[in-house]
Amino acid sequence: MMTNITLDNIKLAVQRIAIACEQSQNRLCEADSQLGDGDLGVTMQKGWRQIANDAQDWPDDLSKALFQCSKSLQKACASSFGTLQATAFMAMAKYCKENHLQEIALADISPLLTVAYQSMMARGKGELGQKSVLDILYHLSEDLASISSLTELKPTALKSINNTLNEFRPKPNLLGRARMFPEKSIGLDDPGMLAINVIVEAI
Repeated sequence: MMTNITLDNIKLAVQRIAIACEQSQNRLCEADSQLGDGDLGVTMQKGWRQIANDAQDWPDDLSKALFQCSKSLQKACASSFGTLQATAFMAMAKYCKENHLQEIALADISPLLTVAYQSMMARGKGELGQKSVLDILYHLSEDLASISSLTELKPTALKSINNTLNEFRPKPNLLGRARMFPEKSIGLDDPGMLAINVIVEAI
């Protein structure tokens, strides 16, 4: 049974995510158009297609590969969500380099998600509890800290995402463009949270 996530696993996952982003493009744009500028689906499709295309030339080094993901996102999308994702990959690359990781063990998943959302928080000047992608990554980092096998990863992650979506749906958005329509956002899912759901469902 597989105990660590290898670079080859990640290469396969990014291909699946790129396809899922293409299939979800219209749905994400529609969700984003209710609260933002309606380009989230395009950002996700372009960004992850670029990552998947560039993955063929990744160096055989986990940190450098994650750094390349950041570069791919910067190349493909100039939007704020693309930049936030690029920032998260940069932070995860740094974590892997500092800890000399060539594979991701179960114990690394939660810390990697933590550095990801903390770097996004610093870049986007956001806080937890504002109904954004930060909240979903924070809850994932908490909920995945206790998994004991990789087979638990996806079901636990999807349950965590579902719980976070349900928790925040009745609340107003207080971050990003959506904060300009706080009343309008009550009862709607945050588009950034939905984007993370697309990624996790595809893994």
